[in-house]
Parts: sequence; C-alpha cells; structure tokens
Amino acid sequence: MKKIVVGIAGSSGALYAKVLLDRLATLRGQWDAVGVVMSDNAIVNWELEIGTPDFSVYPFDFYKKNDFNAPFASGSARYDSMIVCPCSMGMLARIATGISNDLITRAADVVLKERRRLVLVTRETPLSLIHINNMKTVTEAGGIICPATPSFYSNPTSREAIVGTVVDRVLDLCGLEVPTFRWGE
Repeated sequence: MKKIVVGIAGSSGALYAKVLLDRLATLRGQWDAVGVVMSDNAIVNWELEIGTPDFSVYPFDFYKKNDFNAPFASGSARYDSMIVCPCSMGMLARIATGISNDLITRAADVVLKERRRLVLVTRETPLSLIHINNMKTVTEAGGIICPATPSFYSNPTSREAIVGTVVDRVLDLCGLEVPTFRWGE
C-alpha cells in the first residue's frame, strides 16, 4: 500500500492532472493515502481548460498550497512517491534549486532528501538550456523527468486516452499496477 503526494502546478495540461486523479481513484486498493496540493495557477488552468472542478468526487485529502502542517511536509510521514503533474518550468526550477516556498516544493524537497520517488511530468515546449539544466539537476538528485509526451502504439481514440498513455507510465514509475497497453503483449 502506497502513500502518494500529487502536486498540480500551473502549466497548461490540467487534463493530465484530471486523468491522473481519475486513474488513482480506480486504484484505491493499492494506496493508503493520496494527498493533493494545487498551485493557484493550477486552479486557474483547470477552470480554463476543463471547467469548474468538483474535487469532492475524489477519495483524496486536498491541502492548501501553504499548509505546511500537511503530513508529507515531513519525511517522518513516509510518503513513498510524489508526482507533480503537470510540472511547469517555474516549479521545476524551484524544485531543482531547493526553494521550498510552498507545499509542493517542500514536499518535493522532502521526497528527494528521503531518497524516495519523485516524478515530474513536465509540460513545456520548446525547452531552453535553463530548463534542460534544471531537469539534469533534478535527475542527479534522484528525481525522474517524465515529459507529457504521449505514445500512440495503442491507437488512442480520445484526448483522455492520449493523456492516459502518459499517466499510466507515471503510475508505473510509482510502482502501481496499472491495466494499460504494454508493448509486445
């Protein structure tokens, strides 16, 4: 049973976050706790790209962006994994440089220092050298950069199915058993 933090940053791609939350809800038997925290811009983008959110449909604990009393603000809470989806380049930069100025960056800092799994679903194009160097820094610190780059092997037929090719990969990276298309199977 896993304990997972989901950070939702303010880049475009709210659908990635929604599909991630939807998938995690279907995997209820594999986790003990899922804590979710959103940046202000994440909420704005969700409303712009998807519509008014109803987070009460999810069986997760939602935290305010500055709630440093959240359990995953400390390594002693032993959360296994953290996913930042989507991860803006600003959020990536703050994580890469250890600037823990909100709950998302603090939780990422904790996950890295505890040598646990951090997966950043970056969402930007094109990339500058600054972005690439920040990705390198996070990777060297033990994080995983998993760009929001969908695959098409499974012939997805909807936006959600396309996004799901990335989300399923992210959940795999966090050690969850996900029923998904597998190459060669």
